[in-house]
Amino acid sequence: MPEIIETTVYGLNELSDTAKNTARAWYREGGFDYDWYDAVYEDFQRIAEILGIRFKTRTAHLMGGGSRQEPCIWFRGFWSQGDGACWEGFYSYGKNASAAIRAYAPQDGMLHGIADALQDAQRRNFYQLRADVGHRGHYYHEYCMEISVERASPNWQDMTADAEDVVTEALRDLARWLYRQLEREYDYLSSDEVVDETILANGYTFTEIGGRFG
Repeated sequence: MPEIIETTVYGLNELSDTAKNTARAWYREGGFDYDWYDAVYEDFQRIAEILGIRFKTRTAHLMGGGSRQEPCIWFRGFWSQGDGACWEGFYSYGKNASAAIRAYAPQDGMLHGIADALQDAQRRNFYQLRADVGHRGHYYHEYCMEISVERASPNWQDMTADAEDVVTEALRDLARWLYRQLEREYDYLSSDEVVDETILANGYTFTEIGGRFG
């Protein structure tokens, strides 16, 4: 015979501090069931476009059937050695990138430095540098990026001595910048204040000790 069991459930604000921490831990472990990083990715794609980067794409299969092309941007984090971010694409000179980056992100000194380094290297090579960026291995960080730099000179002129290193380091710095933005966004979304707001907005209920119920 089925039995009816009565139990008391609580909203987050009705729990003790210890139980609240248990409820927050439940949300942090399983509540990020959405692409929380989408806004960071969108920002990153705009910045990359300004710098002269065109991403390679991959096929993503949709839950309802069908597929779409998504940029090859990867990350893993944020707790283990080897965590980081990387991307795959093609780089060539982005016209007026230094000025455009300052207009888009006026307070971001790291982005300014990346844009300036790329522009200076391009200027010394008559704006003919380009790079092919791929990914290798099972990890996702800036040193998993295979970067091949060349000069598209009609006269077969060589790159300046430091051009390859400058471009490679700048493109890796961009991956480092992405990872920092992702980490910052994750820390914000998983903060007590934001987690509490989300739990309350969704009307989640819990047992007296903070276990999820309902």
